[in-house]
Amino acid sequence: MPINLAKENLSPGNVVFEWVIKEYDKYDRSRRWYFVAGIFGILMLVYALFARNYLFVLIVILFGIILFMQDMQEPMEVDFAITETGLVLGNRFYPFKEFDSYYIIYNPPDVKSLYFLTKSVMRHRLQIPLFDFDPRPIREYLNHYIVEDVEKEEEPFTDRIARRFKIH
Repeated sequence: MPINLAKENLSPGNVVFEWVIKEYDKYDRSRRWYFVAGIFGILMLVYALFARNYLFVLIVILFGIILFMQDMQEPMEVDFAITETGLVLGNRFYPFKEFDSYYIIYNPPDVKSLYFLTKSVMRHRLQIPLFDFDPRPIREYLNHYIVEDVEKEEEPFTDRIARRFKIH
């Protein structure tokens, strides 16, 4: 996989692991899902109007537009690599020093993900699907550079909710 980081003048080193991921999960949503989501959205709008919370009205409308637009296009494929010095996600390089820790949630077939907790306030967690990769060699390699949070045994609550309601 050619890693194109010329803009940032960074040298990520040799690639150790690599695969292609989707920008986001695209769910097959049934008519029932749209009906229930529509009713829920209308109820939220009625509540927001009744409470005269016009900012919440705007948020509900924007959320609906985003969900609709998300269904209209296919997610982009993004290159992901673990290198000698960090991670490459698309055209962005993350040196290992930018991460506080990482953890792996591997409960097939539902969840097979690699999570990186960053030191950044804006993007505090990167979630990378493992697909059918064996997590053991990845764990063994990453443990040389990043602390593994072995206490994490379940995927984050927000990810579970998003997967359950097909809104991620």
